Amino acid sequence: MKLVLSLLITLAVWLPTFAFAEEHGGGYRGIAQIYYTFIWAILTYGLYDVFGKKGMYVGSPILAIVIYLLLPPV
Repeated sequence: MKLVLSLLITLAVWLPTFAFAEEHGGGYRGIAQIYYTFIWAILTYGLYDVFGKKGMYVGSPILAIVIYLLLPPV
């Protein structure tokens, strides 16, 4: 439960920084980053649930890199 609480606190602190408005004609990178952050958090919790802490520590950075590479171009 502490993990879920710390995740919610982290999202509450960092999520507003993702929502900065882009200039006219901006892309979808900001909203995609928010969606992919939620996806990453859910997958990380799944790694923790299935494989434990060690699996989460190994898989979470790999998921973060893959999700960053999936973002649309600027």
